[in-house]
Amino acid sequence: MKHTRQKVLLCAIVALPCLAARADDGVTIYGIVDAFGQALNGHARMFRVQSGGLAGSRLGFRGSEDLGGGLKASFTLESGLNVDDGTVGQGGALFGRQAWVGLEGDFGSVSLGRQYSSVYAAVTDMSIFTNAAAGPSTMVIGGFGGYEPVRGAAATATPPEAGATGNGGPVRVNNSFRYESPSIAGLKFSALYGAGELAGLTNQSRLVDLGLRYKHEGLDVVASFISDRAYDGGAGTHANTSTVAASYTLGALRLVSGYLDFKDKRPAAMSGRSGWIGADYRLGPQLFKAQYIENRPGNEADSKTQAFGVGWVYDFSKRAALYSSLTRFKNDDRAGPSGLGRFNAAVPDGLTVAGGNSITEFAFGLRTSF
Repeated sequence: MKHTRQKVLLCAIVALPCLAARADDGVTIYGIVDAFGQALNGHARMFRVQSGGLAGSRLGFRGSEDLGGGLKASFTLESGLNVDDGTVGQGGALFGRQAWVGLEGDFGSVSLGRQYSSVYAAVTDMSIFTNAAAGPSTMVIGGFGGYEPVRGAAATATPPEAGATGNGGPVRVNNSFRYESPSIAGLKFSALYGAGELAGLTNQSRLVDLGLRYKHEGLDVVASFISDRAYDGGAGTHANTSTVAASYTLGALRLVSGYLDFKDKRPAAMSGRSGWIGADYRLGPQLFKAQYIENRPGNEADSKTQAFGVGWVYDFSKRAALYSSLTRFKNDDRAGPSGLGRFNAAVPDGLTVAGGNSITEFAFGLRTSF
């Protein structure tokens, strides 16, 4: 199956020149290629090459068609790529980042497919280090009882552990219908429903997402509420995720902050909460960044993770950038599965041990886009 997905993706790449020739019909081909070297120092030391330190590597196809009468049909197909080894991201799903088709008009927009929920804007647009794999990013948030409120499991994960729609968390939602209102004095409302697609269990297996976003001058605020239920005849998943985040831009300075509260409705009650605060400053082609993240599971003592880091980005052009970051992950003794601590990705074997969970990370990478 894995080789079949890679062959289909290769065919899509070979077809790029043909699609480019049809760009005047409203089809856009775009992508990001991002890789970085990562030096890690914990209980042991390690160096590796990773993908997507500043932005997730991807290949996408986006299109629209004017239908007249104020209506427009649109679509997005976006595949995640692992530049370090050439594989497909999001668990091998061909278009694991996004895959949807929609209709836009004066009423707002409706879309169906695999889509971002409202929490994505909160943890990405309102985070200095976004939700990428390097630095003190919001990718640290999660790990509450095996359910990842931000990072999520693979797109091919299986319910109920992966949530109602098999998406692994509320950031990307499979089998979903989404409505977004037009902007009214800077305010937009969104509602998303992810179907569990189980006969006779419509309300027991589904994801509901409600979001608000307000923009005015330099202020940008997002509020999100997600209820996720997955039922398999046993305990299943029942979790609520509430998030509020904001950014404020004043000239070259941008300030961000956010808070996420996770309520586990299962008998184990593995709830938790997270928060972050950060800033960046633009000086010509250079961007200087700093952010602090705290992740605190509520079901277990000595399980807090704190991450503080600074970063630097140098824009060679609108498409190419050089970047680096230095981060300290301070993990309590029981912060994470088996006391191994929290990190922006899976903790490599041997890097941490119980009682020695903290990690220092240095990243240096290059991103280009098309």
